[in-house]
Amino acid sequence: MADEVLSKIEDKVKNNKVMLYMKGTPDFPQCGFSAHTVEILRSYGVPFATEDVLADPTIRDGIKRYSNWPTIPQVYIDGKFVGGCDIVHELHERGELEPMLKSALGK
Repeated sequence: MADEVLSKIEDKVKNNKVMLYMKGTPDFPQCGFSAHTVEILRSYGVPFATEDVLADPTIRDGIKRYSNWPTIPQVYIDGKFVGGCDIVHELHERGELEPMLKSALGK
């Protein structure tokens, strides 16, 4: 079962240029960190996929094992783990997030 969950996570990470594992949905985030991360990503007007970890406890546990990162939200860009809310916020503030997004999306 664990391998199946990790495989499902890997498929989503690899098949979505920008992937956000969050609590809730972009329109109804269930925590402030997830809400802030969505706000940052939306500010760039780029498409991003999401997965609500509260909807599936196996995904919630699996994503932490997949990334070896203990907290949610988690952002992946171009198949690579970027970080959680704090890291995404810092990258945004320093102007480093936009080039990462543009590069991944070929813009």
